Amino acid sequence: MGIVVGVMSQGAMGAGVGRRLHERGAEVRTLLAGRSAKSAERARAAGMKAAADEKDLLTGADIFLSILPPGEAEPLARRLAPALAALPKKPVYVDCNAVSPQTAIAIGDIVAATGAVFVDAGIIGGPPRDGYNGPAIYASGPQVRETAQLRDWGLDWRIIDGPIGAASGLKMSYAGITKGTTAIAAAMLLGAAHFGCGEALIAELSQSQPAMLKRMRGSIPGMYDKAYRWVAEMEEIADFHEANPAARDIYAAIARLYSFLAEAQAEKEPGPQNAIKTLDRVLGR
Repeated sequence: MGIVVGVMSQGAMGAGVGRRLHERGAEVRTLLAGRSAKSAERARAAGMKAAADEKDLLTGADIFLSILPPGEAEPLARRLAPALAALPKKPVYVDCNAVSPQTAIAIGDIVAATGAVFVDAGIIGGPPRDGYNGPAIYASGPQVRETAQLRDWGLDWRIIDGPIGAASGLKMSYAGITKGTTAIAAAMLLGAAHFGCGEALIAELSQSQPAMLKRMRGSIPGMYDKAYRWVAEMEEIADFHEANPAARDIYAAIARLYSFLAEAQAEKEPGPQNAIKTLDRVLGR
């Protein structure tokens, strides 16, 4: 039997997931109203069908996947709620965004009010591509088993026996470690450069922490074009730590650091003191 999946939106991850589903024979729909020409081209290349409106996107769909920047996740749920509520047969609504468990629960409440089933999910890894079976997509919630069929359509779909918020909590924890350590390393390299000991720091790391230095040389330059998107994610991680003020403050500060780095990356004519140029110089790029 076939499957119909709605996917929003058409960024690298959304289009990649849509393409993999399409390649396995699923009908994949998306909504292009208000999106850029680049988004439309990604959707076309992925085999995603453009829906006329929210009702057309959701009517007859088995599953809907929300794959967006974190700040757009809850507004999308509110936008789709009237169409969901009006449908006699509703798709399972899966929020796959890098949001805190608290935000996932709030989105779940919006969806539940329409009568649709809600599943919390978190994506770990890069967009699907040839020769790569990932990313891993973890899902949780009381009715999470209704999404298990996505394993048959090319996705590495992993079910967690936990409530709504468990999958988002896993994503927050994982991203807090990986992207958090990248931020700490970048901050220390900038500090070393400011006080003239960058070269000595790299020499010491190459001798005593070669594995760490290798990771830094990959993760820091790979962050430059993504820093602007990581700001909201770090803010969600700060919310995740609402019961631990010290941890909350760490990630609020990391969000500010990524905002600073994003601004440096966006400079059209960066000077020698530009943070990105400084990081590249210390790393020997």
